[in-house]
Amino acid sequence: MQSGAPESASTNTNKIGERRLAILSSHIQPLPPSITLSPSMATSSDEKAAALSTTPSDSPTIFDKIISKEIPSNIVYEDEKALAFRDISPQAPTHIIIIPKVKDGLTRLSTAEERHVEILGHLLYVAKLVAKQESLDGFRIVINDGPLGCQSVYHLHVHLLGGRQMNWPPG
Repeated sequence: MQSGAPESASTNTNKIGERRLAILSSHIQPLPPSITLSPSMATSSDEKAAALSTTPSDSPTIFDKIISKEIPSNIVYEDEKALAFRDISPQAPTHIIIIPKVKDGLTRLSTAEERHVEILGHLLYVAKLVAKQESLDGFRIVINDGPLGCQSVYHLHVHLLGGRQMNWPPG
């Protein structure tokens, strides 16, 4: 490629994926021995690899740094309880992450307690507000849970995906 020539879309996508993996890698701990990888799992996408190499933890995450504005993000919605921002590696034309501003032990959906009911409902309501703000005619909500659910950041978060026809089954 000549100097100054435009980069291909695949090269740009690879750079974004590498940047995301580098950010996520700063929060990765070794995989617990209770989870083993099949060869097909070990050679999958960067996101799956990051999720499978992350140990669930209540430690501070990249999302805590986004909330405190230590790391810049493209914020599309914010209120006293939640923050929504564009995903740096979108899986759809519109891909927004919605997080609670206070983690309160809510690292994943499977660890939710009765005290989290209000914030869980609020996150879904925020997803509805953001979908309307983004003029989405239809959308999908995804909450990944644990390594096998492809969760790579242990601060519960909702993915709002839209702007294209979704397929079924997902995943």
